[in-house]
Amino acid sequence: MRYLLSGHTLVLDAARCNGCGRCLEVCPHAVFTIAARKAEIAERGACMECGACRLNCPTAAIAVASGVGCAAAILSSLAKGTGDTAASCGCS
Repeated sequence: MRYLLSGHTLVLDAARCNGCGRCLEVCPHAVFTIAARKAEIAERGACMECGACRLNCPTAAIAVASGVGCAAAILSSLAKGTGDTAASCGCS
């Protein structure tokens, strides 16, 4: 499933990455892969900007603004009880 069509905030600093693979372990949508002993963003559009990767990266190689983007807009509208899965995130 793809969450963000554009306007994503996920950034990976490969120079800081130690290749531990923690981002792969905690990411619920397989956004990352390991190549040449470093993490890489394999599926950027699958990122729902939950922040699990950032919070669990021991070298602070990952930056992502949690609570923004399409997924956050949809989840917020569902939490408010509107049930609007076409909520606007402003990325279109």
